[in-house]
Amino acid sequence: MPSAFQFQCHLILIFLAASKGETRYLEVRDAGEDDPFLLLSEDLKRELSAGQIYRRSLRCIDMLSIEGQFTFTADQPQLHCATFFIGEPEELISIHYDFVNIDCQGGDFLKVFDGWILKGEKFPSSLDHPLTTSQRYVDFCESGNIQRSIRSSQNVAMIFFRIQLPGNGFTVTVKKNSNLFPCNVISQTPSGRFTMVIPHQHRNCSFSIIYPVVIKISDLILGHLNGLFLKKPSASCAGVGDFVELLGGAGLDPSKMFPLADLCHSFHGSAQMKIGCDNTVLRMVSSGKHINRVTFEYHQLDLQETEIRKENSIEEFCFPSI
Repeated sequence: MPSAFQFQCHLILIFLAASKGETRYLEVRDAGEDDPFLLLSEDLKRELSAGQIYRRSLRCIDMLSIEGQFTFTADQPQLHCATFFIGEPEELISIHYDFVNIDCQGGDFLKVFDGWILKGEKFPSSLDHPLTTSQRYVDFCESGNIQRSIRSSQNVAMIFFRIQLPGNGFTVTVKKNSNLFPCNVISQTPSGRFTMVIPHQHRNCSFSIIYPVVIKISDLILGHLNGLFLKKPSASCAGVGDFVELLGGAGLDPSKMFPLADLCHSFHGSAQMKIGCDNTVLRMVSSGKHINRVTFEYHQLDLQETEIRKENSIEEFCFPSI
């Protein structure tokens, strides 16, 4: 049986809106109407390929993975609403306010958060994001026309809002922008292949997969400088400035997850791990002195695979949650 965390993430049935770091449970209506990651029909694909702008209304609780223009109009007081946006790993989310009609003085709000918040946990974590938590919030009621366009720092972003007067609402246009060096990513799918590159940057990057998975690292370059690999004198990653760690847990924030394995030596080959946790994260820590790169692939773990051990697998974790 899927855990509560998986149920929330996969179906987007329960979200937490955040106000200056504090979160609330959100009431959900029309659960299960759509796939949370919008599956495009053939007709819609043809319309979009012809240059048409996709338009639709937003629900109080919604999730979007497509560009377009989206409008929310309150039909009754809506106190705890959120829209979650997600793109491909190499995309950034751009949100532009086309029209806003809310009562800021009466307690309404409309805020963009750079990342996602779920159950009080943030992605990316505060340790991995270039901005402070307060800087990740853009409040329309405070900025107004000064900042009508907001771009995310990764492939996910969210809007949360309160609109109390029926008939009030807003319209936003959402676009995707390319990101040459994707850092923090939430995967839209339970399987895939990805190469993360951090080129001489002092930053930490996390790739989050909200499924139990088998993850296989096929190529890892750490300390790559002028075509030479710097030898790592210690077998442990303690005190090493550049390394990759695998994390598992039942929440969204990588900084609150369990460390399962550390890799601080470059290699070409295969290192595989079965992780039965609700959320799996591959996190690269980079000192900024070198060009670091890791290539990995992953697919959803099924119950049959938990009974099969492979010789090149590291220990399995979190299987009770499956």
